[in-house]
Parts: sequence; C-alpha cells; structure tokens
Amino acid sequence: MYGQTTTNIHHQTSSAAIMAGEGTANGNQRKLPRFLCLHGFRTSGAILKKQIFDKWPIQVVNKLDLVFVDAPFPSQGKSEVEGIFDPPYYEWYQFNKEPKEYENFDKCLEYIQECMIKHGPFDGLLGFSQGAILSGALPGLQDTGMGLTKVPKIKYLIIIGGAKMQIKSLAEKAYSPAITCPSVHFLGEKDFLKPSGIKLLESYVDPVVIHHPKGHTIPRFDEKGLESMLSFIEKVQAEISTSEQV
Repeated sequence: MYGQTTTNIHHQTSSAAIMAGEGTANGNQRKLPRFLCLHGFRTSGAILKKQIFDKWPIQVVNKLDLVFVDAPFPSQGKSEVEGIFDPPYYEWYQFNKEPKEYENFDKCLEYIQECMIKHGPFDGLLGFSQGAILSGALPGLQDTGMGLTKVPKIKYLIIIGGAKMQIKSLAEKAYSPAITCPSVHFLGEKDFLKPSGIKLLESYVDPVVIHHPKGHTIPRFDEKGLESMLSFIEKVQAEISTSEQV
C-alpha cells in the first residue's frame, strides 16, 4: 500500500528524547498531563521545543509534561527553517503526488509506537504542521487498528496548524466515525493550511478552537486564547487525576 524510499530510519531519537516537564505539578504532586510532541516537516524535536518555549507563557508549559522527539527520516530536501534553526532536520513521512500516496507511513506509525512505549505512557499528542496532521489522524487510525495497537488509547490532542490527511483510504479510517477525544485546535488567520484545518474540525466532537492572527507558526496567546488553553489543560488534569484514583 505504501511506497518505499532508500532512506534509513533515524533511530537515535527514542533514546535521546527531549523532556520538558517534571512529571508532577509543583506543590501538590499531581501528575502532569504527558504529551508526545510531533514537530513540523523538515524540522526537529529541539526546534519544536524552542518554538513552544519561546512563544508560550510559563503558566501553560509548567502545566504540561512535554516530550519532544525527532521524526524517523532525515530530511530529503531543503528545510524552510534553514538559516533560522540549526540542522539536523527530519520528516515523518513523504508525500508522493504521482501516484497520490504517503511513502513510509507504515514505518512512521511503527516508530511513533516505539517512542510511546519507551517514553510513555502518554495522555495525548501535541503536533505542529506535519506533526499536527499526524496527531489529528492517529486516534482514528488507532481505533481502526491501523497503528499504535500496542500502546494505550490516545485521550487528548493539541493540534497546531493542522489539516486533514489527503489520502482517501487513510482519511476514511482516520475520521469516520468522528473523533471524540478532547482536543484543542490552533487556527492561524494567515495560515495556508487554515481551510483544511477548518475541515478537520468537522471530524471532531466539541473541539476547542483557538484563533490567532499569524500564519503557519506556533502562535503566542492573546487573553482569550490563553483562557481557552488553560481551561483545556485544567479539564485534562482533572480527568487524569480522577482516573488515577479509580
């Protein structure tokens, strides 16, 4: 079903993931919601960490246990962040326009599962750009048995600059039935993926939407967006605390 490339899978990440949380909330020893963070196309885990920690306030990042990993494949072309962020750069899978298919997608799913086993358990996924497209599809693909069959169910999503998958056979499995796990979606007014990001919302039940005026980037919060994000995190925290007590 999937094409192959000659690129070797990059295996260093799962033994060198970048941890960005302490695991428990300060003072009350509550477990912080743990998210596996999937970076954008031809960037890296270190770049996504810097993007988030440069833009998001401490009252957000201190409430999350974030684990950043590199994608499995070294970049097969020029990165748009070249000259802004240092290499190396990685990509999760490749898109072949003719024929229209994702290459190495099955290997990508296997690799994410390896990361989740090694560094988990995780409560959810955070994704930006290509990582957001992946994150937004994975709960449905997991439910249909296409991937992540050896790890706990994905319960929460943070989608930044996301979009629907373009491959019809995958989309049918990823988004039908509608995805019910709590999710927050960032939509940029000038983001070229905004139309597809809006389309993605149709596949979710009660998504939280945070609008921002920028393009395809990790945004800063305005007052309303910060309130929505903190409310989402508080809901996640309350639910995982309750589940631990059961």
